[in-house]
Amino acid sequence: MAHEPAAAGSVSQKLESRGRAMSLVRDFFSRPLGVIGLVIIVVIVFSAILAPWITPYGVNEQSFDGLSDMGAPLPPGGEYIIGTDLLGRDLLTRILYGARVSLIIGLIANGISIVFGSCIGLFAGYYRGWVESLLMRFTDVIMAFPALVLGICLAAVLSPSFWLVAVVIALVNWGQVARVIFTEASSLSKRDFVLAERAIGAKNSRIILKHILPHLVPTILVYGTLGISVTVLLEATLSYLGVGVQPPRPSWGVIIFETQTYIQTAPWLVIFPGIAILSLSLAFNLVGDALREILDPTQRGK
Repeated sequence: MAHEPAAAGSVSQKLESRGRAMSLVRDFFSRPLGVIGLVIIVVIVFSAILAPWITPYGVNEQSFDGLSDMGAPLPPGGEYIIGTDLLGRDLLTRILYGARVSLIIGLIANGISIVFGSCIGLFAGYYRGWVESLLMRFTDVIMAFPALVLGICLAAVLSPSFWLVAVVIALVNWGQVARVIFTEASSLSKRDFVLAERAIGAKNSRIILKHILPHLVPTILVYGTLGISVTVLLEATLSYLGVGVQPPRPSWGVIIFETQTYIQTAPWLVIFPGIAILSLSLAFNLVGDALREILDPTQRGK
């Protein structure tokens, strides 16, 4: 029958796609550092989700026995595994709930910056001409400002809040993504398969969505993973400086900000949230590097 070859071709494509996916998974799990990063991320994510069941304390609950007789935070050990903060709140509870803030802002802010930066770079690289000049000069202006300084200015002017911090971080992080996508889109737009599509009168939207964007997915995926590490660090920095997430909402940067004066007498108040920030950022970097080695042929063997 006429439809049998088409059906056979469809099945063959599905099997080929599944085989390619399994090969990528095997390649990833053959990289110990990438696996370690993935394990750390999974542990932090599930710890944040299961926080109400892991710890018996409320996120802002001040325990009557959470301070010493002198009114000082309790050190790690006993009922409070990693100690209490200056208000007698369980530090482990604060860190677990703070992971939710860092992960949500990291995903939202990085998602916005990846989508916006990819669109800017893709349109500039494909259409070229005045579109390229306009979009890339705008990108250059954004990249000319240090991300931290620009983030502080925007957050301070717009009155910081949870969702605003995510938007501010996205606004200062999309420039690098746009620049990388622009370079690849410019190269792809000159390839023979794109020129052939144009010659037969294919619409620009079809060329972009069907022929250029799929080739950019590996780059977007890698930068999407690595970008979460940057957003986690930037959120913690803004919160530490007082222009990010505002108390009493827990954030790793807020915890360090609130307890920095106790760094000599109660160093665990700074050490444990600092370890959390470092662990999550490092984990996403390890996963991102592993994906880059797998998806970018020029990185293989390095």
